[in-house]
Amino acid sequence: MDAVEGMISPIKEFAKDSVCLVKRCHKRDQKEFSKVAFRIAINFVVMGFVGFFVKLIFIPINNIIVGS
Repeated sequence: MDAVEGMISPIKEFAKDSVCLVKRCHKRDQKEFSKVAFRIAINFVVMGFVGFFVKLIFIPINNIIVGS
């Protein structure tokens, strides 16, 4: 019986922890979702401009160094 309890107790603990996690989680409402989507869109734009300007600066420098 002790071996059976040793196998069942971790399963019970996992189930209990899973129930606590599901109770704490919540679905985002429209306002919170729009904030996150807006911040991600701004991040895409900023990273795009950074990449564009880095490429704009380093292509002529590379042509000067490598070119003949």
